[in-house]
Amino acid sequence: MSDSPFAIGGDRPVQRLGFGTGGLVGPGFWGPRGERADALDLLRTAVGRGVTLIDTADNYGPGLAEELVAEALHPYPAELLVATKGGVVRTGPDRWHIDGRPERLRAMCEASLSRLRTDRIGLYQLHRLDPAVPMAEQLGTLVELRAEGKIAHIGLDSVTAEQLTEALGYAPIASVQNRYNLLDRTAQPVLDLCEERGIAFLPWFPLGDGALTGGRVPAALAAVAAEHGASTGQVALAWLLSRSPVLCPTPGTGSPAHLAENLAATTVHLTPAERQLLDALV
Repeated sequence: MSDSPFAIGGDRPVQRLGFGTGGLVGPGFWGPRGERADALDLLRTAVGRGVTLIDTADNYGPGLAEELVAEALHPYPAELLVATKGGVVRTGPDRWHIDGRPERLRAMCEASLSRLRTDRIGLYQLHRLDPAVPMAEQLGTLVELRAEGKIAHIGLDSVTAEQLTEALGYAPIASVQNRYNLLDRTAQPVLDLCEERGIAFLPWFPLGDGALTGGRVPAALAAVAAEHGASTGQVALAWLLSRSPVLCPTPGTGSPAHLAENLAATTVHLTPAERQLLDALV
């Protein structure tokens, strides 16, 4: 399936298959993973091969992933959109604490601006809605940052269709990040709303956190992959690209070989019969 561009926020066209930076940090999204030079090379290779959407977050590391992005890619090419996230505080591997207080969100955004070495973040996503803080206050802070020129576009992560509808009453939402892949489509109502409103949908765990690339994948997926001489992961990504024009997967990896494999998914053209077979897996 061709990686046809999508304009995030209506004015930032990106190739729909991007690159996520979670795989550049250690287990539990904490600390470094491997050699720093290898991570920098991988980021430069991704952009050199046509990736125009980099998805990162302030709490990957924490802070480390953003630092790597800046060290590898700054000054950023005009066509490159760097998306980051705020709203979560880390205290250890796989330990996450939601904090959507306006003063904390503002401080997180300022810190990301500094680490990314930029005056304006192309896409700033609220990593989680804080149930202890009114949505109007959380999104109001991001709207203020946008008015100040520190954010170009606002995104959300892990929301329901109802929450997205409410959020649109407070701020222009350019993107949503929810878990969505061939075997997990619980966010389909959110995807449907994104299609209706022209909002980019950046699915996290697009490869099922390894469930679509391991040794026990569904037989139908394995059969389609064999027919194309492709990997099951490539077919799973091709399915996402064919599923909806607003889907913009950003699979992450720390491996140059896996990066090349993922990017080659854009050359896999699924037939209508194959898409129907894969659609039926759920």
